[in-house]
Amino acid sequence: FHKSGGWVLLQNIHLTIDWTNGPLEKTVDKLAEGAHENFRLFLSAEPPPSLERGIAISLLQNSVKLTNEPPEGMKQNLARAYNNFTEEMFEACAKQGEFKSIIFALCYFHAAILERKKFGVGNLPNAASGIGWNMNYPFNTGDLLCCGQCVNNYLENNSKVPWDDLKYIIGEIMYGGHVVEDWDRRTVAMYLESYFKEELLEGIEFFPGFPSPPSGLNKKQTMAYIEENFPTETPLAFGLHPNAEIGFKMREAESLCAAILSLQPRDGGGEEGSSVEDKAKTVLDDLVDRLPEQFDMEDIRGRTEEITPYIMVAIQEAERMNVLLAEMKRSLAELDLGLKGDLTMSDPMEKLMMALADGAVYSGWAKLAYPSLRSLGSWVNNLERRVEQLAQWCSDLQLPKAVWLSGLFNPQSFLTAVMQTTARKNDWPLDKTVVLTEVTKKQPEQIEGPAREGAYIHGLTLEGCRWDEKAGCLEESRPKEMFCPMPVMIIKAVTVDKAEMKDAYQCPVYKTERRFREEVFTAQLKSKQGQIKWTLSGVALFLDIC
Repeated sequence: FHKSGGWVLLQNIHLTIDWTNGPLEKTVDKLAEGAHENFRLFLSAEPPPSLERGIAISLLQNSVKLTNEPPEGMKQNLARAYNNFTEEMFEACAKQGEFKSIIFALCYFHAAILERKKFGVGNLPNAASGIGWNMNYPFNTGDLLCCGQCVNNYLENNSKVPWDDLKYIIGEIMYGGHVVEDWDRRTVAMYLESYFKEELLEGIEFFPGFPSPPSGLNKKQTMAYIEENFPTETPLAFGLHPNAEIGFKMREAESLCAAILSLQPRDGGGEEGSSVEDKAKTVLDDLVDRLPEQFDMEDIRGRTEEITPYIMVAIQEAERMNVLLAEMKRSLAELDLGLKGDLTMSDPMEKLMMALADGAVYSGWAKLAYPSLRSLGSWVNNLERRVEQLAQWCSDLQLPKAVWLSGLFNPQSFLTAVMQTTARKNDWPLDKTVVLTEVTKKQPEQIEGPAREGAYIHGLTLEGCRWDEKAGCLEESRPKEMFCPMPVMIIKAVTVDKAEMKDAYQCPVYKTERRFREEVFTAQLKSKQGQIKWTLSGVALFLDIC
């Protein structure tokens, strides 16, 4: 082929990355020698995941590159999705009216879950929010077409539209096969609950100002309907609150500013600027002065007569805090010697210096600490508050009146302690015990003593809606209010058979806004609205926000 002018197609070369970046790369470099003028080599690949190796730079430089990516914008994604279905496919179905209505809803669903990613995907590098999805999923046109074929088959074999079957096939198998996070799977299911219902055949409103098109339109007319009638895109198109757009724009701006700062020269000079070393030294001296003392574990254990579940939590938290404080003290002392010239600067010392100069949390500390998206100054203030709560707890080893749950390394251990204490008291099996939450109307300073059953907790923040203290339920967020601090909550342990709460939204509680793999527990928040609204709004509680 090389010398005779033939064409060669190699597909999915991202699946054999070792061969692609090895033998193939070397072969392509030599192809220019003696090649026929009509010879062509076509390579196809998907973009590699951000954490995996990419395709060799020389291969990309030697190629004319074409990309096929979903367009930006709900309107463009909807039009592209619907354009995958031909008029012949609609005419081949015996129930054309139902088929057209369902396919349009399917295309809207496909466009919504693709475009929802822009509001935040939790597992992407440097992600600051997961309100869109906890994980990035490869939803594609193949999923859409397979679902369209399934809809056709089910309509042909049933006298009535089997809504439940279609929702299960689409939400749990076709699209759901990509989804591995439980809360993301619930989001997919709630989208389908919103669109796939009997009212769809008569016409529904997908979001304010955009009703479904009449089922009598042909494909060309439906495409024109999308072009002419789709209103200005807002977060309401995805079921999100308009505040989600503010958060999205703010994160875009922060990302742009961070990129600009990364391009700035590191060394300053003259009277107007200071060097990286000077900045790091200033921050280092401040941190050394503020660094709290470590806990005396022998003294704490010596004062313990009986190790209850709550005392065990306090001891474990103090031990973990000691590990973090010891590493901070050691690394800061080491860097101080390095900056003075008494020690050779190692790679970890360089990274710590750069982090201090940039106002970021050093990665060596973050590994020993707790999930946090804070900058260094805020992170240290937060650390001091955590030490203060632990010091009070360890001083008398009595459960605090209201535990600042956000200040624990392992908040799940405290929830387990609540269940263990209640289970022992009532002689319940621990594996049949779960926690329930109830929101009070009190602030932490108004709590007079520990709860008789369970424990009071505070420090949680709500995103996606607000808590109406007078009505005692979830309500729409106020404009431009991104987060809502929660009052004191009480956590109780109950048996599984008493765990169901009517009119309550099952709200995931995460450690940070990133959400991905940071779930702590599920809270029950009273609501006058069903699960669909708050699920699509991405409503969640956080232990810590920036």
